Amino acid sequence: MSQIIKNLNKPLTHLTSFQEVVRFFTPNWFAVTMGTGVLGLILAQVASPDSLILTLARTLWVINIGFFTLFTLLYVSRWILFPQEATKIFSHPQMSMFLGTIPMGLATIINGFISFGLPILGNAAVDIAYQLWRVDAFLAIACGVGLPLFMFTRQSHQLSSMTGLWLLPVVAAEVAAASGWIIAPYVTDPAQQQMMVIFSMVLWAFSVPVALSLLAILLLRMALHKLPPVALSATTWLALGPIGTGSLGMFLLSQQSRLLASNPIFEPFSHVMTGFGWIMGILLWGFGAWWLLLALGVTCHYLRQGIPFNLGWWGYTFPLGVFTLATFKLAQLTTFLFFSALAIVLLILLSGIWILVMALTLRGAWSGKLFFAPCLQESKTFNKETEGKLF
Repeated sequence: MSQIIKNLNKPLTHLTSFQEVVRFFTPNWFAVTMGTGVLGLILAQVASPDSLILTLARTLWVINIGFFTLFTLLYVSRWILFPQEATKIFSHPQMSMFLGTIPMGLATIINGFISFGLPILGNAAVDIAYQLWRVDAFLAIACGVGLPLFMFTRQSHQLSSMTGLWLLPVVAAEVAAASGWIIAPYVTDPAQQQMMVIFSMVLWAFSVPVALSLLAILLLRMALHKLPPVALSATTWLALGPIGTGSLGMFLLSQQSRLLASNPIFEPFSHVMTGFGWIMGILLWGFGAWWLLLALGVTCHYLRQGIPFNLGWWGYTFPLGVFTLATFKLAQLTTFLFFSALAIVLLILLSGIWILVMALTLRGAWSGKLFFAPCLQESKTFNKETEGKLF
């Protein structure tokens, strides 16, 4: 906690030059859109029509669109102005993983078109969400296959250096799957609805089994080689992301499988899918509850050492956010007061973390200290200082 106070009390300097911002802009900035977007979506769960909370949630969505647009322009500019340096990301064993944050950040905006855009844009919001979802699914598949290929062919990895960052490329597909199940009921064409439900199942299976296998290896890594360095403390929370998203996706499938009932081919399986989604959602939620408690304990351990601020702190937000969404959905499906109360507690915790991390991020962005590209550093200079700025 003392480290947090020190970060808040440091004097501001000045924003670095625009050319330097572009040159050192890296995709880990899209984690900001993930955390901001998921908070807006959760606030919409507790907001009543025309309430202040709904206005705040919609404002966060609009701000998130601005962030995503700005970050996209900066990253595209880097590829245009510094193409040789930009390509080095594919060889970097840590920074390349953050390419998966791009489709996940986009997914929060897509879901916002359903939660916030429908009253304003009408059916146009559904059309926009559907077209963006197709792009998002393509990016998620590209990350889920392409980045592991780079891991196998161009990068150097060791079990002792493994962190939750390995999950980022593969989790994007299940996030896109959840978006597909959210959009599907609002699509007017029944055939298109069924296609989205089925294809989202494929996306879920494209991601969750791979993520669970990585989690098993991650548990082994932490048992053999202990916790990651304090600068990478937030990576422990990243494991909650695929578990929470997987649980949320199964709850959504249990609801949207009814869209398949009108098709004689799928109708015999629709009730099976409903039960499967319900059971898998519950089991994954329980697994996520275990990991949440573990992550809280690990964070308390790190707090005694003092956690230096970096963009990695956004790793506390999105994983907690998707698990909170899954908890809200579980509360809705069961009507149990315990889950409703727990969801509110998690929302309050997430809100406090978001406010703190956003304040420190804006401060670091203004001073220019957060613009750092580890992939431009020679391997021999990758030291503790570099590691501390990595996430």
